[in-house]
Amino acid sequence: MILAELKAQLAGLSVVDKLKYLADKFADSVIFSTSFGWEDQAITHLIFSNNIPIKVFTLETGRLLPETYYVWNRTLEIYNKPIHGYYPKNELLEDLVNTKGPNSFYESVENRKECCYIRKIEPLKRALQGNEIWVTGIRAEQSQNREDMHDLEWDEGNRLVKFHPIFEWTLEDVKAYIKENNIVYNSLHDKGFPSIGCAPCTRAVQPGEDFRAGRWWWEDQSKKECGLHNTAEKAVANKG
Repeated sequence: MILAELKAQLAGLSVVDKLKYLADKFADSVIFSTSFGWEDQAITHLIFSNNIPIKVFTLETGRLLPETYYVWNRTLEIYNKPIHGYYPKNELLEDLVNTKGPNSFYESVENRKECCYIRKIEPLKRALQGNEIWVTGIRAEQSQNREDMHDLEWDEGNRLVKFHPIFEWTLEDVKAYIKENNIVYNSLHDKGFPSIGCAPCTRAVQPGEDFRAGRWWWEDQSKKECGLHNTAEKAVANKG
């Protein structure tokens, strides 16, 4: 019921006004996750430049690329607003590395999902706890399984509403917005990296390859989700 009501209330509003409405209606309970990619930098700009009271956070996996850290730092300098980092739990990460080594994720899908769980999904659960709206940078055209999604969704695994403010934007829309507003972005995007995650798990995409071919490239294409979005509840269930 809440989704139908929100869709009706947000209908016809601009992206900025939608974010403002949600921040007002769900005061101190709206949170935005950024990985400092194109889409997330555009949304960060929308939030920070309009002083919208939405908490911005990132998952600091400990294996991010140097270019990502640069964008993180420059974003702090430009907007002078906090971006909260959520880290893996020490005991979980130490046990994984001490038991299986630092690069066990290359050995099997199960190991990779375990690494994603410890470095991303468990910290995400902590970040989202107590919030009612999770804002993301998901766009419809990013991958096939996201074409069946909508800009407003109920996330059963995390028990909150997910809002994708630029869901209908194309990549060209995102690039144009970044250029128009002189927004700092990850230089790896200009080197064939449409999707940027942890350093060991990300490579450039070759001409003709799928958008997410550069993520976990050693795995079957059908398994290429880390569990943060449409498979989050499955990943947590499998861990438990």
